[in-house]
Amino acid sequence: MPIVPPAAMAAPLLLATEGFGIDLDILNGNLVNLAILIPVLFWFLKGFLGGILSRRREAILQDLHGAESRLSEATAQLEKAKAELAAARETARTILKDGQARADAIRAEGEQRTIAEMARLQEEAKADTDSEARRISNELLSSTADQAIALALQDLPGALSHQKQTKLLVATIHSLG
Repeated sequence: MPIVPPAAMAAPLLLATEGFGIDLDILNGNLVNLAILIPVLFWFLKGFLGGILSRRREAILQDLHGAESRLSEATAQLEKAKAELAAARETARTILKDGQARADAIRAEGEQRTIAEMARLQEEAKADTDSEARRISNELLSSTADQAIALALQDLPGALSHQKQTKLLVATIHSLG
């Protein structure tokens, strides 16, 4: 079977339909078809695709502006959070220093109270010892005086005469008052 070029096969079709048709002759028909098709497509797609692309461009720009504003808000919040963190750390350091100073003060106060209490107990013990020593000394003096008076009373009636006893009584009364 012989090979027939495509233009030869299409020629009978063109002759059979006398009106608008597709010319398959590459050199003659395609240039005219392209010259018509490209401006029509350009005009049609310019409005259709241009509108779609314009709306898409606006949507992308809005998304970008939204993302930029969210980024700036997030950056501002991050800076605020960093500042608050720094302030919280400084407050924690201050509280720690104050707590340590208060603990030192409480410890020193407790030591001072302990020392004062020990001194007070020592003073009380010394006062009790001194009081007990005075009491014992007074008892000894009283006991010695009682014994001396008892001995003197035993010896006195025989040692003093009636005149001397009277003189002694008068001198004692004068000395009293």
